[in-house]
Amino acid sequence: MAILATHVGSLIRPPELLQFNVAKERGEAYDEAAYEQALATATAEVVRRQAEVGIDIVSDGEFGKSSWITYLYERVSGLEMRLVPLEGSSILPPSRDRNAFPGAYAELDAQFEHENRESMGTDDEPADVGPQWVCTGPIEYDPAAVQRDIANLKAAMEGVDVVDGFLPVVAPASAYWLVNEHYESDEAFVYALADALHEEYKAIVESGLLLQVDDAVLMHEADSILATGGSWEDYRRWAQLRVDALNHALRGLPEERIRYHVCWGSWHGPHAFDPELKDVIDLILQVNAGQYAMEQANPRHEHEWKVFETVRLPEGRKLIPGVVTHHTNVVEHPEVVAQRLVRLANVVGRENVLAGTDCGFAQGQFVRRVHEEIQWAKLRSLAEGARLATQELWGSAAVA
Repeated sequence: MAILATHVGSLIRPPELLQFNVAKERGEAYDEAAYEQALATATAEVVRRQAEVGIDIVSDGEFGKSSWITYLYERVSGLEMRLVPLEGSSILPPSRDRNAFPGAYAELDAQFEHENRESMGTDDEPADVGPQWVCTGPIEYDPAAVQRDIANLKAAMEGVDVVDGFLPVVAPASAYWLVNEHYESDEAFVYALADALHEEYKAIVESGLLLQVDDAVLMHEADSILATGGSWEDYRRWAQLRVDALNHALRGLPEERIRYHVCWGSWHGPHAFDPELKDVIDLILQVNAGQYAMEQANPRHEHEWKVFETVRLPEGRKLIPGVVTHHTNVVEHPEVVAQRLVRLANVVGRENVLAGTDCGFAQGQFVRRVHEEIQWAKLRSLAEGARLATQELWGSAAVA
């Protein structure tokens, strides 16, 4: 027995792949065959690196996606992109956090804008218009891209010493930047999206890979709703619809092959108004998944392992606590990682814990949260800490 090391999925893209991503983003001509080869090569290399640092359950780094959320817009019909006037330079929804720390968020916005222009290789001033994706027709899913991602990850795993592989995909709640102009109600729109995502989820599980559903917005929307005059009850209604829709999208799929990831937003902000885990844990545990991955390494949420002293983990389900974080450049000591794992394992059972990260290290092809060198150092420390925790929890019975 052992505590297995994994992570949330998205990793920093290599320069060889980014040159194609820049061309695609700018609408420039590029060699499609060369791009597909570069993607397959990059996927093979990132899987090899994960295994090299000790990660047991690996991903494709989300290398085939533009970002953890907007990739979906490229895989479904019924959407169109419009340029609309930008309201300020905010990269995030309204929130009490933003209202309380306006100067800090102004710097974050400016930094994001600068890094995005730098990644794209342009010195242009920020535009006064930006893209808005609108649903104008029936949403239908095109499986071509996910089948490519499946094939690339499975090929990359051949001959590599790993336990399993997973592909991260978006949850219905987290695609809420779409504007609905087609469906008669918000509920009909969300369920149409869930039906499309069911096709993606089903393809991944049937391929033999693990499915990971990413649902960052479900948590953060509480702050947004409260910041714009809504109530906690308004948020709960909004969230319940989307949890129900997610279970609809997961229908018929085996829970043991499903991971559900929630976080409170990956940006390096104060997060002082994040909802408490104790107030939303019931929503999370409603999701029909075998494993739940959530933040527990950053200082805003590290204390929340204690929630499971009073909240019972459903039978047969496991936790993937974040035990290293993307929120800081500091590389966690393996013994700190082990301590975080052991204290939770002593509450929910050692067989019910895996070692994970708070969130991805890159939320998109041009967005990274730490330097690539730090990313790999953190993942190595994660794996080393999981081995230390295994030794402490199982002693001589631990499997190397």
